[in-house]
Amino acid sequence: MKGLFKNKPRTPTDIVRQTRDILIYADRTSSSDPRDAKREEKMAELSKNIRDLKSILYGNSESEPIAEACAQLTQEFFRENNLRLLIICLPKLNLETRKDATQVVANLQRQQVQSRLIASEYLEKNTDLLDILIGGYENSDMALHYGAMLRECIRHQSVARYVLESENMKKFFDYIQLPNFDIAADAAATFKELLTRHKSTVAEFLSKNYEWFFAEYNSKLLESVNYITRRQAIKLLGDILLDRSNSVVMTRYVSSRDNLRILMNLLRESSKSIQTEAFHVFKLFVANQNKPPDIITILVANRSKLLRLFADFKTDKEDEQFEADKAQVVKEIAALEPRDRT
Repeated sequence: MKGLFKNKPRTPTDIVRQTRDILIYADRTSSSDPRDAKREEKMAELSKNIRDLKSILYGNSESEPIAEACAQLTQEFFRENNLRLLIICLPKLNLETRKDATQVVANLQRQQVQSRLIASEYLEKNTDLLDILIGGYENSDMALHYGAMLRECIRHQSVARYVLESENMKKFFDYIQLPNFDIAADAAATFKELLTRHKSTVAEFLSKNYEWFFAEYNSKLLESVNYITRRQAIKLLGDILLDRSNSVVMTRYVSSRDNLRILMNLLRESSKSIQTEAFHVFKLFVANQNKPPDIITILVANRSKLLRLFADFKTDKEDEQFEADKAQVVKEIAALEPRDRT
């Protein structure tokens, strides 16, 4: 007889709704709330529900994800404020459930329902959630979870544009230098993603915000006392300036004598990796066919030092392109003639 009364399997919609009910409960109560002895039981049920959501979206050892189930789940999830509830309640979940929730949020950013990215549409209307995720870098327990969610959210161009244009963008210069290495590295990964993924949006942002952005970039990152910060910053700067979509910004950057002085200091670093990455940016100053007179003056004044430096300058591995670039830079510097300032 028992078989006749088996529970009906829960649909993706059922699981999302039950998850929402428990998240609302978790948001309203605290772990020290003595009024509800069932809290622990409910939180265990929440953990199971989030595991089930993850299993639907990613599949498991027995089955691949089913497109129809994923679509149902996604539609229901963004029909109401489940993402908001999940982000707000994340600090109340245990570590394993936080990891599962982070993976659920990441996967939902990629799910399409009738060719629409519902997650992107939802985030465009709820941009304050991005402020919460970014602020997570100030909470050592939540930083890596919120950071991983944030990187998935900025896969959407409109979301990345919001972050780039918000006041939060300035905070990354400090987050990248936080004393906790893992959090600083995570912030640096998000910062890089923001500045390299959506090329047209990045080019527009850098053109409009050139002054303050590169003032911060130079002083806080390229001239940081932290070796790892300098190494990551000079590598990312090369990636940005060498991207064709940023050609206007690159021309402006390599026309500044202050920028040139910073690069020449980085060329003198004892670290081979910093030296090499600095060379890839320095060569842009030399290759600029419309060098301002003060750039020429600095290069001519330091010609003998630069030529001595490049005579012994080698990469750890053989690199024909690097050698060709170096030969061209040496040739250009050797041929420079002082020019009157205009």
